[in-house]
Amino acid sequence: MRIQKTVVRVVNLGLIPYASALRVQQQHIKKHLDTSSKYSNTLLLCEHQPVYTVGIRQALYSAEEEERLKSLGAEFFRTNRGGLITFHGPGQLVCYPILNLNFFKKSVRWYVCQLERTVISLCDKFGIEAASSPDTGVWVSENKICAIGIHCGLYITSHGLALNCNTDMRWFENIVPCGIVGKGVTSLSQELRREVSVPEAVSPLLEAFSEHFHCNLSLEDSENNKI
Repeated sequence: MRIQKTVVRVVNLGLIPYASALRVQQQHIKKHLDTSSKYSNTLLLCEHQPVYTVGIRQALYSAEEEERLKSLGAEFFRTNRGGLITFHGPGQLVCYPILNLNFFKKSVRWYVCQLERTVISLCDKFGIEAASSPDTGVWVSENKICAIGIHCGLYITSHGLALNCNTDMRWFENIVPCGIVGKGVTSLSQELRREVSVPEAVSPLLEAFSEHFHCNLSLEDSENNKI
Protein backbone atom coordinates (compact mmCIF):
# COMPACT_ATOMS: atom_id res chain seq x y z
CA MET A 1 0.00 0.00 0.00
CA ARG A 2 1.33 3.43 -0.96
CA ILE A 3 1.90 5.74 2.02
CA GLN A 4 0.50 9.21 1.41
CA LYS A 5 3.15 11.91 1.74
CA THR A 6 2.63 15.05 3.77
CA VAL A 7 2.18 18.17 1.64
CA VAL A 8 4.37 21.17 2.49
CA ARG A 9 3.56 24.59 1.05
CA VAL A 10 6.55 26.58 -0.25
CA VAL A 11 6.30 30.35 0.01
CA ASN A 12 9.12 32.54 -1.33
CA LEU A 13 9.10 35.86 0.53
CA GLY A 14 11.98 37.33 -1.47
CA LEU A 15 14.20 39.98 0.15
CA ILE A 16 12.50 40.82 3.44
CA PRO A 17 13.55 42.57 6.68
CA TYR A 18 14.28 40.18 9.53
CA ALA A 19 11.54 41.66 11.74
CA SER A 20 8.97 41.07 9.00
CA ALA A 21 10.08 37.47 8.62
CA LEU A 22 9.67 36.94 12.35
CA ARG A 23 6.09 38.22 12.15
CA VAL A 24 5.33 35.94 9.20
CA GLN A 25 6.68 32.97 11.15
CA GLN A 26 4.54 33.85 14.15
CA GLN A 27 1.44 34.06 11.95
CA HIS A 28 2.07 30.56 10.62
CA ILE A 29 2.81 29.17 14.09
CA LYS A 30 -0.49 30.55 15.42
CA LYS A 31 -2.38 28.91 12.56
CA HIS A 32 -0.76 25.58 13.43
CA LEU A 33 -1.80 25.97 17.07
CA ASP A 34 -5.41 26.76 16.18
CA THR A 35 -7.02 23.38 16.79
CA SER A 36 -10.25 24.51 15.12
CA SER A 37 -8.66 24.61 11.67
CA LYS A 38 -6.62 22.30 9.48
CA TYR A 39 -3.42 24.15 8.64
CA SER A 40 -0.72 22.86 6.34
CA ASN A 41 3.01 22.73 6.93
CA THR A 42 4.90 25.57 5.29
CA LEU A 43 8.43 26.23 4.09
CA LEU A 44 9.27 29.95 4.02
CA LEU A 45 12.16 30.97 1.76
CA CYS A 46 13.75 34.41 1.82
CA GLU A 47 16.80 36.63 1.88
CA HIS A 48 17.39 39.26 4.53
CA GLN A 49 18.82 42.73 4.57
CA PRO A 50 22.06 42.73 6.65
CA VAL A 51 21.31 41.60 10.20
CA TYR A 52 23.14 39.93 13.08
CA THR A 53 21.04 37.59 15.21
CA VAL A 54 21.78 35.80 18.46
CA GLY A 55 20.12 32.76 19.94
CA ILE A 56 18.87 31.93 23.43
CA ARG A 57 22.26 32.48 25.08
CA GLN A 58 21.78 36.21 24.71
CA ALA A 59 23.70 37.28 27.84
CA LEU A 60 26.97 36.75 25.96
CA TYR A 61 26.25 39.83 23.85
CA SER A 62 26.26 43.13 25.71
CA ALA A 63 24.47 46.31 24.75
CA GLU A 64 27.85 47.71 23.71
CA GLU A 65 28.43 44.77 21.37
CA GLU A 66 24.96 45.25 19.93
CA GLU A 67 25.68 48.92 19.23
CA ARG A 68 29.04 48.07 17.65
CA LEU A 69 27.42 45.71 15.18
CA LYS A 70 24.61 48.15 14.41
CA SER A 71 27.21 50.83 13.64
CA LEU A 72 28.44 48.65 10.78
CA GLY A 73 25.13 49.13 8.99
CA ALA A 74 23.36 45.95 10.05
CA GLU A 75 20.35 45.33 12.28
CA PHE A 76 20.64 43.27 15.47
CA PHE A 77 18.04 40.88 16.93
CA ARG A 78 17.89 38.69 20.01
CA THR A 79 15.81 35.59 19.24
CA ASN A 80 14.46 32.39 20.81
CA ARG A 81 16.29 30.04 18.46
CA GLY A 82 19.15 27.79 19.47
CA GLY A 83 22.73 28.69 18.66
CA LEU A 84 24.90 31.75 19.15
CA ILE A 85 25.54 34.71 16.85
CA THR A 86 25.33 34.63 13.07
CA PHE A 87 24.82 36.94 10.11
CA HIS A 88 22.07 37.04 7.50
CA GLY A 89 22.19 39.14 4.38
CA PRO A 90 21.67 39.31 0.62
CA GLY A 91 23.10 36.33 -1.20
CA GLN A 92 22.12 33.95 1.57
CA LEU A 93 19.24 31.51 1.12
CA VAL A 94 17.28 31.44 4.38
CA CYS A 95 14.77 28.66 4.93
CA TYR A 96 12.21 28.71 7.76
CA PRO A 97 10.26 25.43 7.98
CA ILE A 98 7.08 25.95 10.02
CA LEU A 99 6.24 22.29 10.51
CA ASN A 100 4.14 20.26 12.88
CA LEU A 101 6.43 17.32 13.65
CA ASN A 102 3.38 15.18 14.41
CA PHE A 103 3.14 14.84 10.61
CA PHE A 104 6.77 13.71 10.39
CA LYS A 105 8.56 12.38 13.48
CA LYS A 106 8.19 13.77 17.00
CA SER A 107 11.91 14.21 17.55
CA VAL A 108 13.82 17.48 17.55
CA ARG A 109 17.10 15.63 17.07
CA TRP A 110 15.68 13.84 14.03
CA TYR A 111 14.44 17.17 12.65
CA VAL A 112 17.84 18.88 12.95
CA CYS A 113 19.54 15.85 11.38
CA GLN A 114 17.15 16.00 8.43
CA LEU A 115 17.91 19.70 7.92
CA GLU A 116 21.62 18.90 7.91
CA ARG A 117 21.12 16.02 5.47
CA THR A 118 19.06 18.29 3.23
CA VAL A 119 21.91 20.79 2.95
CA ILE A 120 24.53 18.07 2.54
CA SER A 121 22.52 16.66 -0.38
CA LEU A 122 22.20 20.13 -1.89
CA CYS A 123 25.97 20.60 -1.69
CA ASP A 124 26.44 17.20 -3.30
CA LYS A 125 24.27 18.33 -6.23
CA PHE A 126 26.78 21.15 -6.73
CA GLY A 127 29.73 18.77 -6.47
CA ILE A 128 30.72 20.01 -3.00
CA GLU A 129 31.62 17.51 -0.29
CA ALA A 130 29.97 18.71 2.93
CA ALA A 131 29.31 17.14 6.31
CA SER A 132 27.58 17.71 9.63
CA SER A 133 29.52 18.28 12.84
CA PRO A 134 29.01 18.24 16.62
CA ASP A 135 29.35 22.03 16.25
CA THR A 136 26.01 21.95 14.35
CA GLY A 137 25.40 23.29 10.89
CA VAL A 138 26.91 22.01 7.67
CA TRP A 139 30.61 22.28 6.97
CA VAL A 140 33.04 22.08 4.08
CA SER A 141 36.23 21.02 5.80
CA GLU A 142 36.78 23.57 8.61
CA ASN A 143 34.45 26.19 7.12
CA LYS A 144 30.72 26.47 7.78
CA ILE A 145 28.61 26.82 4.65
CA CYS A 146 25.20 26.65 6.34
CA ALA A 147 24.13 27.71 9.83
CA ILE A 148 21.24 25.96 11.56
CA GLY A 149 19.33 27.33 14.53
CA ILE A 150 15.80 26.29 15.40
CA HIS A 151 13.01 26.71 17.91
CA CYS A 152 10.47 23.99 18.59
CA GLY A 153 7.47 24.41 20.87
CA LEU A 154 4.66 21.83 21.09
CA TYR A 155 6.42 20.16 18.16
CA ILE A 156 5.87 23.22 15.94
CA THR A 157 9.18 24.30 14.39
CA SER A 158 10.40 27.77 13.50
CA HIS A 159 13.63 29.54 12.50
CA GLY A 160 15.75 27.14 10.44
CA LEU A 161 18.80 27.32 8.19
CA ALA A 162 20.86 29.90 6.33
CA LEU A 163 22.91 28.76 3.32
CA ASN A 164 25.65 31.04 2.01
CA CYS A 165 25.29 31.29 -1.77
CA ASN A 166 26.99 34.51 -2.93
CA THR A 167 26.94 36.31 0.40
CA ASP A 168 29.39 39.14 1.10
CA MET A 169 31.56 37.16 3.50
CA ARG A 170 33.18 40.29 4.97
CA TRP A 171 30.17 40.66 7.29
CA PHE A 172 31.30 37.54 9.16
CA GLU A 173 34.67 39.13 9.98
CA ASN A 174 32.97 41.26 12.65
CA ILE A 175 31.84 38.30 14.76
CA VAL A 176 32.84 34.80 15.84
CA PRO A 177 30.20 32.97 13.77
CA CYS A 178 28.10 30.69 15.96
CA GLY A 179 30.63 31.26 18.75
CA ILE A 180 33.07 28.73 17.29
CA VAL A 181 36.66 29.96 17.57
CA GLY A 182 39.29 28.90 15.04
CA LYS A 183 36.95 27.93 12.22
CA GLY A 184 35.76 29.90 9.21
CA VAL A 185 32.83 30.35 6.89
CA THR A 186 32.41 29.67 3.21
CA SER A 187 29.78 29.82 0.45
CA LEU A 188 28.72 27.94 -2.65
CA SER A 189 30.31 30.67 -4.77
CA GLN A 190 33.57 30.51 -2.83
CA GLU A 191 33.81 26.73 -3.07
CA LEU A 192 32.95 26.57 -6.78
CA ARG A 193 34.90 29.72 -7.72
CA ARG A 194 31.95 31.04 -9.66
CA GLU A 195 28.89 33.08 -8.86
CA VAL A 196 26.07 30.96 -7.42
CA SER A 197 22.95 33.03 -6.80
CA VAL A 198 20.16 32.35 -4.34
CA PRO A 199 17.66 31.51 -7.15
CA GLU A 200 20.09 28.90 -8.51
CA ALA A 201 20.17 27.19 -5.11
CA VAL A 202 16.41 27.11 -4.51
CA SER A 203 15.49 24.15 -6.72
CA PRO A 204 18.27 21.86 -5.40
CA LEU A 205 17.27 22.79 -1.85
CA LEU A 206 13.62 21.94 -2.46
CA GLU A 207 14.50 18.65 -4.15
CA ALA A 208 16.68 17.67 -1.19
CA PHE A 209 14.10 18.80 1.35
CA SER A 210 11.36 16.78 -0.33
CA GLU A 211 13.62 13.73 -0.34
CA HIS A 212 14.76 13.87 3.29
CA PHE A 213 11.42 14.90 4.78
CA HIS A 214 9.52 12.45 2.54
CA CYS A 215 6.98 15.10 1.52
CA ASN A 216 5.38 16.65 -1.54
CA LEU A 217 5.97 20.36 -2.09
CA SER A 218 3.34 22.83 -3.27
CA LEU A 219 4.68 26.13 -4.63
CA GLU A 220 2.50 29.10 -3.76
CA ASP A 221 2.38 32.84 -4.41
CA SER A 222 4.20 34.87 -1.78
CA GLU A 223 2.31 38.15 -2.03
CA ASN A 224 -0.29 37.39 0.65
CA ASN A 225 2.39 36.28 3.11
CA LYS A 226 4.38 39.50 3.33
CA ILE A 227 3.78 41.88 6.22
